[in-house]
Amino acid sequence: MRTDTIAAIATALSNSGIGIIRISGDEAFSVIKRIFRTKSGKPVNTEESHRVHYGFIYDGEEKLDEVLVLIMKGPHSYTAEDTVEIDCHGGVWMMKRILETVIRNGARAAEPGEFTKRAFLNGRIDLSQAEAVADVIQAENDYALKSSVSQLGGSLSRKVKEIREKILYQIAFIESALDDPEHISLDGYGEGLCDVLGPIEAELRRMIDSFENGRVMTEGVSTVIVGKPNAGKSSLMNVLLGEERAIVTDIAGTTRDTLEEKLSLGGITLKVVDTAGIRDTEDVVERMGVDRARKAAAGADLIIYVVDASRPLDENDREIMAFIRDKKAVVLLNKTDLQVVISPEWLAEECGQKVIPISAKEETGIDALEEEIRRLFYHGEIRFNDQITITNVRQKAALEEGAASIRLVLQSIAEGLPEDFYSIDLMNAYERLGTIIGEAVEDDLVNEIFGKFCMGK
Repeated sequence: MRTDTIAAIATALSNSGIGIIRISGDEAFSVIKRIFRTKSGKPVNTEESHRVHYGFIYDGEEKLDEVLVLIMKGPHSYTAEDTVEIDCHGGVWMMKRILETVIRNGARAAEPGEFTKRAFLNGRIDLSQAEAVADVIQAENDYALKSSVSQLGGSLSRKVKEIREKILYQIAFIESALDDPEHISLDGYGEGLCDVLGPIEAELRRMIDSFENGRVMTEGVSTVIVGKPNAGKSSLMNVLLGEERAIVTDIAGTTRDTLEEKLSLGGITLKVVDTAGIRDTEDVVERMGVDRARKAAAGADLIIYVVDASRPLDENDREIMAFIRDKKAVVLLNKTDLQVVISPEWLAEECGQKVIPISAKEETGIDALEEEIRRLFYHGEIRFNDQITITNVRQKAALEEGAASIRLVLQSIAEGLPEDFYSIDLMNAYERLGTIIGEAVEDDLVNEIFGKFCMGK
């Protein structure tokens, strides 16, 4: 099948040391021959694959840049098509000039994600691996990166294909038995089928249950820091960020509005909001900040409540403790470098949450905070060699539908229904799981998935 030739800038559109323009399609080699000359002036040799050539890009007779050109013959390329990559100087204007030259000489501008879409359509990767490409690019912590690389390597694909093969075998057996009952008996088949489907349903459930870990990996934890004025919230924010981002003074009420930042803590991405100190106040501006603090805390995945260990609790603290009692929260007993008047044990009993003594000033206790956040959001040990973590809502939905169909089969067996009932639900499970790897998916869904990719990938 012949395809038109596409081109795009594959690196970030900002000034840098190197820029890459990628070309893919049937005319990729013809395009590069028109605009590239080796140092000796000879045409580039496109017969040998995976070779790097040194020379110059020309727009007509105008020399644009000194470049390296990489030739990759299909199917041994990212898209499984003839592919060329031009490594040029990374100036924005230079990259645009070269891309314009490529397009004038036979290519067209690629759509977002079109290179990866072609890799999928050409069978080099399946849909779950294609989605993993986007996840690798967007990963913001080690866990997200390792999980995405594992899926890119085919961990999810292999598991889904293995399960589908087992289901397909049972479908074929039932259909064969129904067509030829004289030679293939279904006596006692239901009991044996239960032994096959039970482990499959359990495996699907494990993958579905991993989604919460996956969501935390990819999206991060929406975190709000609350506490009374001058408890050390902004100091904690600065410690976590590793820079003086929030203003810190001895004056209560310095923070008047929410301050939002994203950071990585122990491999977990936190979307942190530092809020105004919660207290009753007549100051109109401060009261607006307090209202915003309460609203932010109400919608957070995690609340970090900072308590000043050097001061007794008051009604403002009681209000906060009542609010966080049934939520995912960590209580930090701050300023333990001063004279402490609150014991961690007593505070834990009062608020019903884990209490960690820290000193934001001396930067102690942060490791314990990391461990507690991991415990709250990661269910079990996170491994990547033999464990699949679902990070995608679409994949989770397909797994849930597949598991529901398997349970219907088990229910039919328990109720003694005819075997052709099993076949219908087994086929539905087979088809729903197939959508994870891209079998029998609608064009609109494929376009939607790849439309979210960055340009040039």
